[in-house]
Amino acid sequence: MLKFSPDDLDIEKVDQLIKQNASFQVVEVSDISRVVEKIEGRIEKQQLSCRVYTEYRAAAMAGSLFSGVASVVGVASAVGIAAHRLATFNPDYEIGKNKIAGTVTVKYMKSA
Repeated sequence: MLKFSPDDLDIEKVDQLIKQNASFQVVEVSDISRVVEKIEGRIEKQQLSCRVYTEYRAAAMAGSLFSGVASVVGVASAVGIAAHRLATFNPDYEIGKNKIAGTVTVKYMKSA
Protein backbone atom coordinates (compact mmCIF):
# COMPACT_ATOMS: atom_id res chain seq x y z
CA MET A 1 0.00 0.00 0.00
CA LEU A 2 1.27 3.49 -0.84
CA LYS A 3 2.21 5.55 2.21
CA PHE A 4 2.35 9.32 2.52
CA SER A 5 2.98 11.86 5.23
CA PRO A 6 0.33 14.58 5.66
CA ASP A 7 2.79 17.10 4.17
CA ASP A 8 3.20 15.01 1.00
CA LEU A 9 -0.54 14.79 0.40
CA ASP A 10 -1.74 18.01 -1.19
CA ILE A 11 -5.11 18.33 -2.94
CA GLU A 12 -3.66 17.54 -6.37
CA LYS A 13 -2.06 14.33 -5.08
CA VAL A 14 -5.29 13.22 -3.35
CA ASP A 15 -7.27 13.90 -6.55
CA GLN A 16 -4.76 11.90 -8.59
CA LEU A 17 -4.93 8.92 -6.21
CA ILE A 18 -8.74 8.95 -6.25
CA LYS A 19 -8.89 9.14 -10.06
CA GLN A 20 -6.59 6.09 -10.14
CA ASN A 21 -8.87 4.25 -7.67
CA ALA A 22 -5.80 3.86 -5.47
CA SER A 23 -5.72 2.66 -1.88
CA PHE A 24 -3.21 4.47 0.32
CA GLN A 25 -2.26 5.28 3.89
CA VAL A 26 -1.34 8.55 5.55
CA VAL A 27 1.19 7.99 8.35
CA GLU A 28 2.49 10.07 11.24
CA VAL A 29 -0.78 12.02 11.39
CA SER A 30 -1.15 14.42 14.30
CA ASP A 31 -4.52 15.93 13.28
CA ILE A 32 -6.57 12.94 12.11
CA SER A 33 -9.80 14.94 11.73
CA ARG A 34 -8.20 17.46 9.38
CA VAL A 35 -6.67 14.76 7.17
CA VAL A 36 -9.92 12.76 7.04
CA GLU A 37 -11.96 15.87 6.18
CA LYS A 38 -9.59 16.73 3.31
CA ILE A 39 -9.67 13.21 1.84
CA GLU A 40 -13.41 12.74 2.35
CA GLY A 41 -14.10 16.09 0.68
CA ARG A 42 -11.98 15.22 -2.35
CA ILE A 43 -13.68 11.81 -2.72
CA GLU A 44 -17.14 13.38 -2.57
CA LYS A 45 -16.10 16.14 -5.00
CA GLN A 46 -15.51 13.39 -7.58
CA GLN A 47 -19.10 12.14 -7.03
CA LEU A 48 -17.92 9.04 -5.14
CA SER A 49 -19.15 7.75 -1.79
CA CYS A 50 -17.14 6.91 1.29
CA ARG A 51 -17.52 5.49 4.78
CA VAL A 52 -15.40 6.85 7.62
CA TYR A 53 -14.82 4.57 10.58
CA THR A 54 -12.49 4.09 13.53
CA GLU A 55 -10.32 1.04 12.87
CA TYR A 56 -10.12 -0.28 16.42
CA ARG A 57 -13.69 0.60 17.47
CA ALA A 58 -15.32 -2.71 16.52
CA ALA A 59 -12.68 -4.74 18.38
CA ALA A 60 -12.99 -2.59 21.51
CA MET A 61 -16.77 -2.81 21.34
CA ALA A 62 -16.66 -6.61 21.05
CA GLY A 63 -14.57 -6.81 24.19
CA SER A 64 -17.10 -4.74 26.12
CA LEU A 65 -20.17 -6.72 24.99
CA PHE A 66 -19.80 -9.29 27.74
CA SER A 67 -18.56 -7.20 30.65
CA GLY A 68 -21.60 -6.29 32.79
CA VAL A 69 -22.53 -2.60 32.70
CA ALA A 70 -20.26 -2.05 29.73
CA SER A 71 -22.39 -4.51 27.77
CA VAL A 72 -25.18 -1.92 27.53
CA VAL A 73 -22.69 0.54 26.03
CA GLY A 74 -21.35 -2.20 23.74
CA VAL A 75 -24.81 -3.07 22.43
CA ALA A 76 -25.63 0.61 21.85
CA SER A 77 -22.34 1.02 20.02
CA ALA A 78 -23.06 -2.05 17.87
CA VAL A 79 -26.44 -0.59 16.89
CA GLY A 80 -24.74 2.69 15.96
CA ILE A 81 -22.12 0.92 13.84
CA ALA A 82 -24.80 -1.12 12.05
CA ALA A 83 -26.88 2.00 11.32
CA HIS A 84 -23.83 3.80 9.95
CA ARG A 85 -22.92 0.87 7.70
CA LEU A 86 -26.46 0.77 6.31
CA ALA A 87 -26.38 4.52 5.65
CA THR A 88 -23.12 4.14 3.74
CA PHE A 89 -23.89 0.81 2.07
CA ASN A 90 -21.46 -0.23 -0.68
CA PRO A 91 -19.17 2.84 -0.62
CA ASP A 92 -16.53 3.52 -3.25
CA TYR A 93 -13.97 4.21 -0.51
CA GLU A 94 -13.52 3.39 3.17
CA ILE A 95 -11.47 5.73 5.34
CA GLY A 96 -10.13 4.12 8.50
CA LYS A 97 -8.96 6.38 11.32
CA ASN A 98 -6.46 5.02 13.81
CA LYS A 99 -5.59 7.64 16.42
CA ILE A 100 -3.45 5.17 18.38
CA ALA A 101 -1.17 4.45 15.40
CA GLY A 102 -1.55 7.96 13.94
CA THR A 103 -2.69 6.67 10.56
CA VAL A 104 -5.50 7.19 8.09
CA THR A 105 -6.05 4.24 5.73
CA VAL A 106 -7.97 4.89 2.51
CA LYS A 107 -9.19 1.78 0.67
CA TYR A 108 -10.85 1.65 -2.72
CA MET A 109 -13.69 -0.85 -2.31
CA LYS A 110 -15.09 -1.38 -5.80
CA SER A 111 -13.65 -4.11 -7.99
CA ALA A 112 -12.68 -3.27 -11.54
